[in-house]
Amino acid sequence: MNKPEYVEESITLSGAVAMGTGVMVGAGIFALTGQIAEYAGPAFPAAFLLAAIISSFSAYTYIKMSSKYPSAGGIAMILQKAYGKSTITAAASLLMALSMVINESLVARTFGTYTLQLFDGGANSLWVPVLGVSLLIVAFLVNISGNNFIGKSSLALAVIKIGGIAIFAIGTLWVAGFSVNDAFPTGELTKYPASSYLGALALSILAYKGFTTITNSGDEVVKPHKNVGRAIIISLLICTIIYLLVAVAVSANLSIPEIIRAKDYSLAEAARPAFGKYGLWFTVGIAIVATVSGVVASTFAVSRMTAMLTDMKLIPHSHFGMPGRIQKHMLVYAVVIAIVLTAFFNLSRIASLGAIFYLVMDIIVHWGLLRHLRKDVNATAAIVVTAIVLDLIVLGAFLWIKVASDPLVITVALVLMVFVFAGERWFLRSTNEENT
Repeated sequence: MNKPEYVEESITLSGAVAMGTGVMVGAGIFALTGQIAEYAGPAFPAAFLLAAIISSFSAYTYIKMSSKYPSAGGIAMILQKAYGKSTITAAASLLMALSMVINESLVARTFGTYTLQLFDGGANSLWVPVLGVSLLIVAFLVNISGNNFIGKSSLALAVIKIGGIAIFAIGTLWVAGFSVNDAFPTGELTKYPASSYLGALALSILAYKGFTTITNSGDEVVKPHKNVGRAIIISLLICTIIYLLVAVAVSANLSIPEIIRAKDYSLAEAARPAFGKYGLWFTVGIAIVATVSGVVASTFAVSRMTAMLTDMKLIPHSHFGMPGRIQKHMLVYAVVIAIVLTAFFNLSRIASLGAIFYLVMDIIVHWGLLRHLRKDVNATAAIVVTAIVLDLIVLGAFLWIKVASDPLVITVALVLMVFVFAGERWFLRSTNEENT
């Protein structure tokens, strides 16, 4: 059997941080700022800060496990350690992989939406999915070039986009005459129910989930027992600062109705009053760099994870006549699924599906550590329990909102999850692979 090509210690600490921030910044700022403002209103900058705190509790589990058992299988390894080779392990791992593919689609559509702002194109233009699909094809070609190229390109792109976003945020705040009161207004907060704020947190958490990209790189990171955890912490800190700066900058330059009207390209719209067309061009340029690096990093991570799942005999695999290693095949499958989502789903629904799948998987991971591995990795129970409770509260509120506003998303999510769990149960039993 052909095994995926894992090169131990081929990704530096800086490369791992670049991959994590590449996924997070691409989705978190450019794709989700307007979506979060729609739920949280004037409090949307605070939503990013609260989501960072919640994500820090979640990251604790992944850091503990990755520090002791670094593996290119990442989350699949954590789940198998906790639940054995079982339906729960396989299905939860596949949910994570699907959420990563969904993230690729989310960022790909964002690329199309922002690029069209250079030509006064609307968010509903047919060119949005066309450009998004084109980016996914480019990401596939980049990924078949190998780890070393991906690490170097991710680092270079991360430096460019983080520097560019910082310039955007500081510049727009300076032009707007920034004040703390303007950034965190107290008016109109009572117009939004508590469930709406919690729904905003669900999407904000999705903006931070890119740190799991680092977990899935595992022993491909140099000195993984130390550097995987370090890379996760550094990535979360960088993204928290970037998100807060940008959210405050957008809030200072646009009213909430204006942000909602331009929710798919809110950063580009925020640059207009501050710097005119030149600010728009600059912001769109940074958005293009951010989304390109985000898709490349996410595609890299999901292909590695699904290749490991195949190698662990947790998911079925067919070559369909394709030559080469399994990892290359998984690249094809992931990109094809992402292309379908990019072509037929809008940003809001893509983000909602990603948030639901990720939170469900996250709860399963935390529960597995708490019940079966806490003593093995010397984890503090109170922190893990807090992570589970926070995830449950946010997920419950988000589902409540979507049942009322967009039941199709809930239906699609439930059908897919039932299909994943039932399909994995059938596959493991038919191959006599399941054990606990």
